[in-house]
Amino acid sequence: MTRSNSLPQNSRFKAAFLPALAVTILAAWGGPAPARAAGPPQGELQNCIALAETAPDAALERARAWEGRDGGDRARLCQAMALFHKGDFAEAGKRLEALAPVLGQGDGRATASLLGQAGWAWLRAGDAGRAEAIYTQALEHTPGDVDLLIDRAFARAEAERFWDALTDLDDAIGRDAGRADAYLYRAAAHKALSNLPMALDDVNRALELRPGDGEALVLRGAIKAAAGKPDAAKADWDLVVSREPDSSAARTARTNLMRLNTAEK
Repeated sequence: MTRSNSLPQNSRFKAAFLPALAVTILAAWGGPAPARAAGPPQGELQNCIALAETAPDAALERARAWEGRDGGDRARLCQAMALFHKGDFAEAGKRLEALAPVLGQGDGRATASLLGQAGWAWLRAGDAGRAEAIYTQALEHTPGDVDLLIDRAFARAEAERFWDALTDLDDAIGRDAGRADAYLYRAAAHKALSNLPMALDDVNRALELRPGDGEALVLRGAIKAAAGKPDAAKADWDLVVSREPDSSAARTARTNLMRLNTAEK
């Protein structure tokens, strides 16, 4: 099944998780770094991960040198994040999985954060099954974590298990009714299952929480088109193109408009 039938991949929601990873690990350690990671101060990890976001090759080289200076597991964590930002998602996933129990040190939140990032790496690598398994492990450490429930729903939808995705999204929304991304993803899952009225209700709720969101408008247009309302679909897609013409949502909207116009001829 193509991505158009699975949950929307909204990079804005996901990107917010990456900078928080170093903060979570440092907070879990609290105080001086452990002996195995002696040498550079704790700030080195945060600086290295920040570099990995903008210059992953430089960060990878820096982290390798740091490991040679007794940077230990923190240096290896930065290497994993640099590999992630370089696009080597499978290798990053493997390394993050291995580091989770070591860096987590029995702290459920820190371990779950690392496992959550490993799951996202495996999703980016195209292995939804492995990602789901890792998210399930993470949820064992932090049961009911809304972010992890949403991420596992994403993985389940990528594997075309939309009913299971809905179970996680229902749980997430029940715990935090203010999450626009959860409503957006649940709308996409309902659409994939041809539950169009429920899909429309959810995408409208997402737009109430995040007015004008381009991805939500694109999805709402797709739901309206599937319901046999092409003019209403075009209105949503035209709105995206006019408001944010250079965005990925606008590119999708243009493609949808072209296909709809071709089908009508």
